[in-house]
Amino acid sequence: MEDLYQVGSITQTHGIRGEVKVFPLTDDISRFKNMKNLLLDGGKDGYITLEVENARPQKNLVILKFKGIDNINDIEKYKGKGLYVTKENRVALKKDEYFIADLIGCNVFTDENPDEKFGVISDVMETGANDVYDIELEKGGNVLVPAIKDCILGVDIENRRVDIHLMKGLMD
Repeated sequence: MEDLYQVGSITQTHGIRGEVKVFPLTDDISRFKNMKNLLLDGGKDGYITLEVENARPQKNLVILKFKGIDNINDIEKYKGKGLYVTKENRVALKKDEYFIADLIGCNVFTDENPDEKFGVISDVMETGANDVYDIELEKGGNVLVPAIKDCILGVDIENRRVDIHLMKGLMD
């Protein structure tokens, strides 16, 4: 099966007409308004394609209504299940924006030694001001690098390569 990316999970039903509350796994819940189709993890039934009829935010959740599901009994069994999109159906990103799932596992190189692998991105932490890349070093250990223009010189997702500049103090 093609790559799937989880965008949320159904937490509970909402009302009796088949709506669900979804905990979003995205930094911008308004993105659900533009989603046409989602894949529901149906367990042993496999992935079920659902057409989004309506989406509206509610506090930190999203209320979703799927076309053809008009009764609480039709959706209740999917509480706790994940909602996914295919790679082609992910939202479009702005210049210099990347999906965390695409960054994790990228090889990292420094401007001091551009031909020698420095490490691999093992995690991305969202801090509010800027993201921070947790880089697992080739020689062991980890270093945290802020995802700012002074440090991130280039990102090539297709070739799984990130070029960085280590500011003084990051490795001390």
